[in-house]
Amino acid sequence: MNETPHVETTLLSSAHPYISKHISCFSVFVSVALVVVGIAAIILALDLNTAPSTLSMVLLTVGTIFLLIALYRLFWRSKELVYTPTGSSISEGSCYWDVSDLQELSRLLEQSDFASTAPLTVKLSGNVRLDYILSKDRKFAAVQLFRFVPYVYEPVSQVYYYTGEVAEAFVHRFFHKNF
Repeated sequence: MNETPHVETTLLSSAHPYISKHISCFSVFVSVALVVVGIAAIILALDLNTAPSTLSMVLLTVGTIFLLIALYRLFWRSKELVYTPTGSSISEGSCYWDVSDLQELSRLLEQSDFASTAPLTVKLSGNVRLDYILSKDRKFAAVQLFRFVPYVYEPVSQVYYYTGEVAEAFVHRFFHKNF
């Protein structure tokens, strides 16, 4: 029986020198706007002494919700990964295949053979998972294969990094319909 080598690092735990974490100006701007709207709603609710108490309670609730959403966005959603050579933001994801496709997927990734036309059908769930990090401009890709063993996906490949035309070929081969 052919055993796969044990792989220590995983895609999200490994760092690449061309990936950095930046603060998203757009996210900070949206958070500040939500804070302003939330504070305005609370002040308006406290100012409405003569208005019906239902309107004051609704404004107070809406203001509080806006403030909580703003704090969440500011502290946990304001950072983004960026591919530094191009300044393009990075997205993460996973896609799945049947275990029968594992050998062909491993070969494609190892040899960077993305011109191959071998049929590989992406599934909604499966025993083989491909985790990926892609830059929006398609100039960078980092991928790793995992296989499901009872209760957990375990890595079965190293982390592969592709840049330039090879990354574009990878994106076209696997995500031309979805990306």
